[in-house]
Amino acid sequence: MESAESQQRHPVTDTNELQRLSTKPPSEPRLKHGVPMQVLRSLLLATWFNCCCVAICATQVIGSPLYFINKYWYYSYMAYTKQCFGLVITAATQWASPTLFRVSGDASVRGQIHLSKDGLLETCFPERLVMISNHQVYTDWIYLWWVAYTNTMHGRIFIILKESLKYIPIVGTGMMFYGFIFMARKWQSDKPRLQHRLEKLKTRLTGSNSARPQFDPMWLLIFPEGTNLSTNTKGRSDAFGKKMDLPSFKHQILPRSTGLFFCLQQLRGTVDWVYDCTIAYEGPPKGSYPDKYFTLRSTFLQGRPPTSVNMHWRRLAVSKIPLDDQKDFEAWLTQRWAEKDELMDQYFETGRFPTELADSIKADNAVDGQAVAASAGYVESYVRLHHWIELGLIFAVLLSLGLICKFITSWL
Repeated sequence: MESAESQQRHPVTDTNELQRLSTKPPSEPRLKHGVPMQVLRSLLLATWFNCCCVAICATQVIGSPLYFINKYWYYSYMAYTKQCFGLVITAATQWASPTLFRVSGDASVRGQIHLSKDGLLETCFPERLVMISNHQVYTDWIYLWWVAYTNTMHGRIFIILKESLKYIPIVGTGMMFYGFIFMARKWQSDKPRLQHRLEKLKTRLTGSNSARPQFDPMWLLIFPEGTNLSTNTKGRSDAFGKKMDLPSFKHQILPRSTGLFFCLQQLRGTVDWVYDCTIAYEGPPKGSYPDKYFTLRSTFLQGRPPTSVNMHWRRLAVSKIPLDDQKDFEAWLTQRWAEKDELMDQYFETGRFPTELADSIKADNAVDGQAVAASAGYVESYVRLHHWIELGLIFAVLLSLGLICKFITSWL
């Protein structure tokens, strides 16, 4: 399958050629770097990533006293540090693992997916939503955080993740400052802490420009499956489904309803939409699992990212979701996953997700390849920053503090 870059070099304007591209089978990515280069890339990437994480964590510690002075200032400041981490992972992906994104959707997201003036994916989703997605590989959250960046919401994203991650040095501390929600997968202990965090997400702390000005901007990301797809997790899921008389999906594991049901119940009246993302990775053949191909090591160190990351978006009205009975909700969620499985089936057959966005994507400044993609109803864009100068935000507080200290000492 041709990338956007190759399409720029060889413009595609013929309809038959476009159809040929849309049905070309996925190709398995090849190893790009040998062991010496992998070692060098590991050192460079680890140095860059760790330096940025230390700078962000130090920035958070410097600002932590704001919690006792003014909650508005504190949560705005922590949103800024979260925004910085979004820039770090975007820059790391842009440098170490250039990744082509192909984004489409159904009619419910019409007018919300565009190409920016600099050829970058631009989304116009609401500033308060619950985001759900199938969980394919460990990098899913990185790419979804980048989607938040394309909506200028990378400082307002909240992720529900497993508790063990908060014990990672520096990064875990940063995630606790971010207000991420850690789950031990034991509902008796998880429920009170989840309720505590959700109450904070229903409180006005930093201000908003939305139609609901009493609530803060928030993207709450949940992977209902609870873990990524693999041979082991698929086997356990199928065994559980058989025991509980639930369907077995081809490309996903069964979603768990308890956490999402509780979140939507608690946030009902403060959030209008659930945004549902179906994500697929180009490269692995049909019937295989992408975790065998796309690990953090292969993606960032071996130079073997997915040929493309494909996303299909739709939005679901919270008011139409059955939230009064958990069994009804479980049936509703299972049906949504069955629909996602059909989307995955179509992707593996054609190399594209279905789309209802043809002629609705703004791509005024698109080059030939991007224009063809837009006319077909999807956006093609590489994961990247608008400008490298944005990375200055990561060190801005520390540099400013250093200059202030230098100025003071010079007068003493």
